[in-house]
Amino acid sequence: MAENEALERSIALLKESLQYLEETYEKGDTHIFVVLGASGDLAKKKIYPTLWSLYRDGLIPKKTIFVGYARSKLTVHDIRNKSEPYLKVRDEEKEKVNAFFKMNHYVSGSYDMPEDFLQLNQEICKYEMGSHCNRLFYLALPPNVFESSTTNIRNHCMASKGWTRIIIEKPFGRDSESSTQLSNHLNALFKEEELYRIDHYLGKEMVQNLMALRFGNRIFGPTWNREHISCVMVSFKEPFGTQGRGGYFDSFGIVRDVMQNHMLQMLSLVAMEKPVSTGAEDIRDEKVKVLRCMPEVKLEDVVLGQYIGNPSGEGEAKEGYLDDPSVPKGSTTATYAMVTCYVNNERWEGVPFFLRCGKALNERKAEVRIQYRDVPGDIFHGESKRNELVIRVQPGEAVYVKMMNKTPGMSFNIEETELDLTYGSRYKGLVMPDAYERLILDVFCGSQIHFVRSDELAQAWRIFTPILHKIETENVKPVTYTYGTRGPKEADELCQNKGFKFYGTYKWVKPASL
Repeated sequence: MAENEALERSIALLKESLQYLEETYEKGDTHIFVVLGASGDLAKKKIYPTLWSLYRDGLIPKKTIFVGYARSKLTVHDIRNKSEPYLKVRDEEKEKVNAFFKMNHYVSGSYDMPEDFLQLNQEICKYEMGSHCNRLFYLALPPNVFESSTTNIRNHCMASKGWTRIIIEKPFGRDSESSTQLSNHLNALFKEEELYRIDHYLGKEMVQNLMALRFGNRIFGPTWNREHISCVMVSFKEPFGTQGRGGYFDSFGIVRDVMQNHMLQMLSLVAMEKPVSTGAEDIRDEKVKVLRCMPEVKLEDVVLGQYIGNPSGEGEAKEGYLDDPSVPKGSTTATYAMVTCYVNNERWEGVPFFLRCGKALNERKAEVRIQYRDVPGDIFHGESKRNELVIRVQPGEAVYVKMMNKTPGMSFNIEETELDLTYGSRYKGLVMPDAYERLILDVFCGSQIHFVRSDELAQAWRIFTPILHKIETENVKPVTYTYGTRGPKEADELCQNKGFKFYGTYKWVKPASL
């Protein structure tokens, strides 16, 4: 019965989406979706599977054509073979997936040759029908070809009968200087409303839910400030190491990889003031205000770590970061970071925001943990623990409140428990869209709510660039931690010294329906 209800709800939500999209898309348009870097990992693992899912569910305009572009001499059949292991195709959908790939085309060319982009433009023009034809370019490319490829798009591939939108994947530079250079380059070519800097974390259900929780509930709003909240912890933990990709990771490090972008975006959503509306510019205005109130990160507020092998572990766990043959010998690149940030405004002054991320840790988890202050005038003789509101992004989306409750029975003792909204229980069987699905749909619809604006990006780099340069110029060495643990003990000491309380007594009870 519950499964039928979930199925009905999923169908109802799909119909709602279709109705919204029909109202949003301009009828009769032809849309050409161009994947630059179509031969790469991102394309085969994320972009093509996402496009297939959207096509399968009828969520993109019917007259949409897909064109892949890369240096490799490939065919659509080759693209299909590369991406098919990552497509979710049921037996009854085999004909539909055939139809999807019939809508695909491929052009081989370089990223710095104008004549190759002229050829790409000729290919696109073959499929444009009607009076209004739009073009979307997804740059699944390494940073070193961003400038040449975007210049060639601007000069040779802009839509002549509709709009053009450019989707750009991170990294958006390595520091303030390189990011500004890239932004200036892009701003000289395109309008801000044509640029979609994608941060896939902004497409996740629970990240989007932060605004609904904050501004749609009276019970949270009045306590969302320095008078009631002691600290905020944003965590991003992975239970695996670099898995042979250490050479790529080593050129960026954990701070550039997830903290300066994904985690800072989550912080700004937690800390921002209520926007005037749910419009893209109103929301992004408030996020920028938060970032402008944040001072640069200081070295004394940072703990960096690098994992070493676990002798009692299995497989990859036995090897440390420096054991990866693709990692430069003696590398001091951090695979773990704990950073304390502050938002110096009336609402948050003095409240530490901890950003914690790392590889080869004890669990996979991404969450926002809001820890409230101690109850004043404690009558329970120290038994009372701090309340926490936890928004778990992954795995297993959930919102729960840690609270104190009387222990059942004759005694008057109290214990920790939770008010729990675990999505897998409350919305059992409901299929939620992937983050990339949401974001690519947003591009079709022209919604920039969940994309990063240039001034937002500039502020994010302002906060982290000085500490990144200091770490690199002074060759700051990370402390070590063992594969499969919580991370460096120094990180726990830092957040506890700054006011976070970790009791180690709370035990989450899995809902009976899960």
